[in-house]
Amino acid sequence: MAIESLVPLQSDLKDLVGLKLDPQHQPNTVILSFADISKKFVGSGVLSKEDLGPGVSTCLAARDACRGWDLSISKIDKKRTGAFFPDFINYRRRTETTGWRFNALILIVDDVVVYRSWGGQPDVYEIDHQKNPLGPLQDIGPAIINTH
Repeated sequence: MAIESLVPLQSDLKDLVGLKLDPQHQPNTVILSFADISKKFVGSGVLSKEDLGPGVSTCLAARDACRGWDLSISKIDKKRTGAFFPDFINYRRRTETTGWRFNALILIVDDVVVYRSWGGQPDVYEIDHQKNPLGPLQDIGPAIINTH
């Protein structure tokens, strides 16, 4: 909702700080340079400058006055499930990963938001099965080969 509340060409840096969408409040924010932004939009070769939205065009025209923030926010929980003993001796492990991921891109020219978009994965559910037929001895082979 915070990203949606940003209005391109009206919202400014104070609004971003008030919504805690700045790099000081969001630890996984990547600060993008003009070169990063150009690579992201034009560098792929799929889109031409004419295909870009007005906010992105404004940013690219501003060159070094344009900067971007790429926010990645997530809540991921990993839990080992299954029998204790096979997991303990590294014979068989089952890990369930649950949670959500959110990412947003904000482009800013002269402290005014010119573009914002967001996406993510609202429901993460992954299961990882690992089987090591030799159990605790599984990793000894490569260790012996690498030390001699």
